[in-house]
Amino acid sequence: MSTGTVTSKGQITIPIDIRERYGIQTGANLVFVPLDGNRFEVYPKTSSIMDLAGMFAHDGPPVTLEEMDDAIADHLWEKHGR
Repeated sequence: MSTGTVTSKGQITIPIDIRERYGIQTGANLVFVPLDGNRFEVYPKTSSIMDLAGMFAHDGPPVTLEEMDDAIADHLWEKHGR
C-alpha cells in the first residue's frame, strides 16, 4: 500500500508508483468523489469535447451538416461501393 502526504497548502504528494501505474503526469487534473464515511475515490478528469475547439483550421466557407453527411456518404461509396 502506498501513502501520500498533505501539505499545509492542502497539496497531496502522490507516490511515484501510483503516478506511473495510472499515468498521472505533472499538471493532471483529478476529481475527488466523496463516498460514505471518510472515504473518497479519485479519478483523472476527462476532457470535454469543447477542449478540441479550434484544433483544426478551416479556410473555406462554413458547411452545413447535410453537406458533411453528403461528403461522408460519397467517400464511403467510393471506398466501399455501398
